[in-house]
Amino acid sequence: MPSQNLKIIFLGTPDFAIPILQALVNNKLKPVLVITQPDEPQGRKKQLTPPPVKVFAQENDLEVAQPKTKKELAEILKQHQPDICVLVAYGEIISQESLDIPKRGFINVHPSLLPKYRGSSPIQTAILNQDDVTGVTIMKMDAKMDHGPILAQQQIEISLNDNNQILHEKLADAGSKLLLDTLPKYIAGEIKPQAQNADQATFTNIIKRSDGQIDWQKSAKQIQAQFRAFYPWPGIFTTFNNKRLKITKMSLLKGDFDGNLTPGEVFLTKNKTLAVQCGQGAIVLESLQLEGKKEVSAKDFLQGYKDIIGSSLSS
Repeated sequence: MPSQNLKIIFLGTPDFAIPILQALVNNKLKPVLVITQPDEPQGRKKQLTPPPVKVFAQENDLEVAQPKTKKELAEILKQHQPDICVLVAYGEIISQESLDIPKRGFINVHPSLLPKYRGSSPIQTAILNQDDVTGVTIMKMDAKMDHGPILAQQQIEISLNDNNQILHEKLADAGSKLLLDTLPKYIAGEIKPQAQNADQATFTNIIKRSDGQIDWQKSAKQIQAQFRAFYPWPGIFTTFNNKRLKITKMSLLKGDFDGNLTPGEVFLTKNKTLAVQCGQGAIVLESLQLEGKKEVSAKDFLQGYKDIIGSSLSS
């Protein structure tokens, strides 16, 4: 069966999935159905908000379904009888009942070089661990999380300028191109799925807001990696005057400075910039947001809170 004649169902939820769905639409592989998570209340007003994939699908005249249970998902798949399902960051483990319905099974685009970094936060984890490379994997799904055999992989370098947002975009773009190359070969039987080495598997965790709390005993490079990994959400924060202080822009302090301060202690550099001693090295504070206040430059923050100099920010 030519890949252009495939009856495809696409499953995905966040922004990361959109470039891959867009690539299918642009290359005559338009899904007959897009399945995404139910709308959820967001913000202080708890306004019911559709997931990004639903918004994109509706803007492109794609039919959308939002099952609330595994049973409901299976019923939808049985009704449509797809040839293949393409899943990208759907946010739900797929039951064996559903996996058995498509003639060619489910394939998944995962933003890591499996079996490394299975789970929900592979991009953030790669940055946190200060890895030099990551990548995308196309795999055939089974009932275990990110466990199925590999169809194709592509390695991507991680730049020191890459934060979570930038690396998401790079990997989504790479994933869309790799999928378009892999899908017709898989359908034609030209790819032999390769089992993952379970002994090399590592796992990632769901990111929580509390993960953004800074431990000043860590090195400046570790804290910079935390900042990059958690940009834009949840961001990184510390405590000043019993209030949460979010660091919205920072850099590593270069050159000589007094390294005998206590980790978390705030000081002025020779250039009169605001900096914080870490377990090893120091970081420069460039912009800040105190709890209940607007984001301001560190220079402006210092005008209102001169007592921050010499204070110890708490972890």
